[in-house]
Amino acid sequence: MRIWAIALSVGLAAFAVAAEAQSLAQNNEAMFQQIARVHRVTGAQLGRIKEIFARSGIMGQGNPAVTRHPLSPAQCAARVPGGLEAYNNPRFEKICGNKYMAPLYDPRTQQPEDATACIDMFEFPNIPCTYPVTWVRAIEAAQICSAMGKRLCDAHEWEGACAGALEPPDYPFGAGSVAAMRSIHNGRYGGSKSWAYGPNFRTGICAQASTKSPGCNGGDFRACGTNTYPSGSFPGCVSRLGVYDQHGNAAEHMNLPMNPSQMSSRGSTQLGVTEMKGSWFIWDSYRAHEDWCRWRAPFWHGGPVMAPHSHHNYHLGFRCCSTVK
Repeated sequence: MRIWAIALSVGLAAFAVAAEAQSLAQNNEAMFQQIARVHRVTGAQLGRIKEIFARSGIMGQGNPAVTRHPLSPAQCAARVPGGLEAYNNPRFEKICGNKYMAPLYDPRTQQPEDATACIDMFEFPNIPCTYPVTWVRAIEAAQICSAMGKRLCDAHEWEGACAGALEPPDYPFGAGSVAAMRSIHNGRYGGSKSWAYGPNFRTGICAQASTKSPGCNGGDFRACGTNTYPSGSFPGCVSRLGVYDQHGNAAEHMNLPMNPSQMSSRGSTQLGVTEMKGSWFIWDSYRAHEDWCRWRAPFWHGGPVMAPHSHHNYHLGFRCCSTVK
C-alpha cells in the first residue's frame, strides 16, 4: 500500500510538472507570435529565440500554476491615456530603426537625432501591456538581444535612460574589483540621487505594489509566481528619455564591463560581469536595497555575463539596447 501511495505521489507530481510545462509553452508560443507581429523579426530570428527559450525550460512570463498577475493586459490598456497608440513614437522609431525603442542622449546638449544608441522602452518582450519575461539568465538575455538584432545594455546606458541623460562611460577600471568600482561610482552620484519620475522615491508611481507568492522561498519555480504587471501599466513611471518601468516590475540583467574591451556599447560580445538593475514588483512594501537611477548594486549572484549558469529567478528580467548605425 505504501509503495502504491509513493508511486501515486510521484505520478501526480510528474503530471503537475508536465501540466505546468505545457501551459508555459502555450503562453510562450502566444508571446512569440506577438514578437513576430510587433517587432517584425524574421523566421530565422524567431527560430533562434525559440531555441533559447526551449533550452531553458522555465523562461517565460512566470509559472502559470502559481503566478497571479495583479492586472490584465486589457486593464493595462484601459488605464493608459490614449490607449496603446500613446506608446507609438514615429520619431524614435525612425532614429532607432525599431519599434518601442528610445534614443539615448543628453538633452542638455543634444537632440534625439544625435543619439548613437537606443534602449527598449519596456522590459522584454518590449511590448506595452505585455508581461515581462523572467527566469532568464544573463547569458540568455544577451543571446536573445543578439537574436533580436540588438545587444545587452552596458550599465551606464541603463542608468542614463533612467536618469534622463546619457553621460559618458564612467567605469573606474583601475580600481581592481567590482566592489571598488561600485564604491567609487556610487560616491560620485550619491549626492544627486534621482528616480525616473523625479528627485525623490515615491510609492504608487511604478509597478511596485504587487505581492509575493505565499510560500515562495526565493528561488523555487514551483512556488514563486512572477506576479508582475503588464509593461507600461503605470504611464507615470517613465524617464525624461521616454523609458518605462525601470523601477518595479522585473529587476533587469545588465552588463558591467571590467575593462574597455568588455563594453557592449563599443561592440564587444565577450561582455563583463552581471549587474541587476532597478527594483521589482513588491517594492512599495519591501525595499531590499536602493533603486535610484545611477545606483550600482552589490555583486549579488555575480559572475561573468556569458557564464552558462548565471543567476535567474522569478523577478529578474532584462531589456535590450542597440547601436545606431
